[in-house]
Amino acid sequence: MPSRLSFLPRARTAAVRRTLPAVLVAAALGLTVAGCSPAGSVEAADVPQWRATALPTSPADVVLQDSGKILNRDHLVQEAASVPAGSYTLTAVCAGTGKAFFAVSLDGKAVTEAGAACNGRAETTRINLPAGGRVQISSSSVDAPLLYAYRLAPAQ
Repeated sequence: MPSRLSFLPRARTAAVRRTLPAVLVAAALGLTVAGCSPAGSVEAADVPQWRATALPTSPADVVLQDSGKILNRDHLVQEAASVPAGSYTLTAVCAGTGKAFFAVSLDGKAVTEAGAACNGRAETTRINLPAGGRVQISSSSVDAPLLYAYRLAPAQ
């Protein structure tokens, strides 16, 4: 006559069944995080090479553009002296973790803020400049270090 399993083997089997899903979820999460992290260090990255693939084409009439590394929470500011009034497109991309932020101002007055998730995909924001003047774009992130690139061009 077949004997039933003792209590100890059944308890061990139940424990394995309870912990197996948790182990699988942890393994999947680890692989996902590893797949999203940038290849190599941001500090050692070749920005021009990265920009060439992240934001490859540049219209001839670009008003303002920049790319680089945000290594801390400091704001990096670029400006264009006399930009005519009109409708523009800000295209921004970043790589690393988190998000990069781009604050656009006209003659020192805030116009808009835009952001780009650091997943390597370009994001666009439509910007309307009601008057001509000096345009500044301030790049920053609380998720430093990361790579960023942007360009401001007349809307097509």
